[in-house]
Amino acid sequence: MTTTNLAVLVPLLPFLAAAAGLLVGRTAPGFVRPLAVLPTLAAFALAITVAADQGGGRAVDAHTQLTPTGSVPIELALHIDGFAALVAVLVAFVATCVQFYSTGYLRDDPRYPSYAALVSLFTSAMLLVVYSGDLIVLLVGWEVMGICSYFLVGHYWETPEARAASIKAFLVTKLGDVPFLIGLFALATDAGSFRITTILGTVANGGLHHPTLVGLLLLCGVAGKSAQFPLHTWLPDAMAGPTPVSALIHAATMVAAGVYFVARLLPVFEASAAVMVVLAVVGAVTMVGSALAALAQDDIKRVLAYSTIGQLGYMTGALAVGDRGAAVFHLLSHGAFKALLFLAAGVVIHAAGTNSLAVMSRTSGLRERVPDAYWTMTVALLALAAIPPFSGFFSKESVLGAAERTAIGHTAHAPGSAGWIVLVAGLVTAVLTAAYATRLWLLAFRGRGTEAPDHGRQPLSMTVVLWVLTVPSLAFGGLAYRSLPGWFDGRDLTPTLTTSILGTGLALAGGLVTYGAWQRTRTLAARVPIGAVAAHPEGDAGLVEAEAIATHEPAFGDVAYAPDPADPARLLLGPLRRHAAEGFHLDAVYDVLFVRPVLAAASLVQFLDREVVDTYVRGAAAAPRLLGAAVRRAQTGNVQTYVSALLAGTVVLAVAVLLVATGA
Repeated sequence: MTTTNLAVLVPLLPFLAAAAGLLVGRTAPGFVRPLAVLPTLAAFALAITVAADQGGGRAVDAHTQLTPTGSVPIELALHIDGFAALVAVLVAFVATCVQFYSTGYLRDDPRYPSYAALVSLFTSAMLLVVYSGDLIVLLVGWEVMGICSYFLVGHYWETPEARAASIKAFLVTKLGDVPFLIGLFALATDAGSFRITTILGTVANGGLHHPTLVGLLLLCGVAGKSAQFPLHTWLPDAMAGPTPVSALIHAATMVAAGVYFVARLLPVFEASAAVMVVLAVVGAVTMVGSALAALAQDDIKRVLAYSTIGQLGYMTGALAVGDRGAAVFHLLSHGAFKALLFLAAGVVIHAAGTNSLAVMSRTSGLRERVPDAYWTMTVALLALAAIPPFSGFFSKESVLGAAERTAIGHTAHAPGSAGWIVLVAGLVTAVLTAAYATRLWLLAFRGRGTEAPDHGRQPLSMTVVLWVLTVPSLAFGGLAYRSLPGWFDGRDLTPTLTTSILGTGLALAGGLVTYGAWQRTRTLAARVPIGAVAAHPEGDAGLVEAEAIATHEPAFGDVAYAPDPADPARLLLGPLRRHAAEGFHLDAVYDVLFVRPVLAAASLVQFLDREVVDTYVRGAAAAPRLLGAAVRRAQTGNVQTYVSALLAGTVVLAVAVLLVATGA
């Protein structure tokens, strides 16, 4: 088979698996798990084959007209360059790991068939975005991911948190998609085509008439999908979904789509220096603000959610300085260690019976209960903190190195101001990232107090996936930074001496300061458990998580603690901690600026509809009703009355005729 045919099968196999899973999931439950895992695994193998055939060389292009439109044509088109080939491998790899992990994590969930089918559809949609060479076809995958996220985030729909989170994720991303769609139409109007290659050729020839406007419109959709400031608020709340879904969204789908879109169409954004500066500011605010918020969170999954937002800020920063190679390098590296972080967190949540780091800090022996999660999560946190030689170090340093080169004027792709903004924000975020990674590790695995409940060994499907993901988290960066330039634009991704020393030194300082703060708060924290810890019944990890979400209480028993845990964030952030824990009250700002005005407008429309429009409707109905009542009164059924009325009418008519005749 040709590379084109193989590439078509990569998104098609998960789509067929999703369709089959939805059709036979309830009638033939024995086929659900094979349908979830095997087609995605096959797509992963085919994606590797496509990447090997493409080899980082000339892009693979194929297209056929989808339908005549009379104006700008819409085509089924493939455009597979080095970026697309490698990102598709990442998507299929993480999706395979998530599906295999979910067979154990949700083994007793009654809605597992629909869950597995939606994960397959989610995977297919992201692969369509990656391989698509036409923006309208890309938009189809873009929007299908949005509806899949709605259903998967709301998987535990019995809980109000899950219902609210799914609606919020859908609405906030749609808020960005409206200007995004307008930008796509404007871009295609200038280029005369939705084909990506045609659009890039138009930009190269200076044919884009309003680059700043188009770039800003497109950035709205990117900010919504990739959770960048100010449309990032949906992502932390999306943690109400099952943990494997969080891993899929954060590591390889949904949030990666916006970054990948900018990378693929980067010349469009580079056509306007103002757009590049805006992109740099968005990335800088996102990475610093989300890192501060992560440092203040109590829910382990919300820490990782804000961490994802910050790492996406690094990718956005790399794009803002015109280096899409560094951005996609960090996208690939981050996909591996963030998937590992979430899936290991799922094991920890099951063992502890809660998402709360405060409760975990008062629980001893957790690392002995889940040694696989302990060691693999340690590796992933070191990669997140960019400690050498873990993969996050190499990819994050490629971003900082690109920002440094732009800042000192060694590139013509972006203004120097964008480079300085990204470089300073990236170094500040390096300190904060190491701080919240260290805090998470200390609170989760170095707690003291009540013995952690023993649930026995985790399912093999879960532990195997953790160790599989550990390999790229540990080794990918060191092996890839030399070979990836050939797949990308040829720019050097080797860490530079200055940023390596600064970044690593600041990360180590952040970790050490956090450890010192933890030691101090630990000696001062009051730890008086009331009652005994009762082990949660042996069972499905997903149901344990759902119960913890529903009750907001430790799922393993009734335990009351003193209100001041050994949390280093209290010392590190001081009075800022409360504001950071609330995401700097951005949701409250949205409530004032958007939610309340919309509700007020809806109330006004309701009043006008009921009291004004309905008044006319009721009046129009009342007039015939009154006329009918009058006529009904005349229908007495008395023959004498009818004859008398007839005679009276006859007399009146005769008199009228006589008067008219006399007058004449």
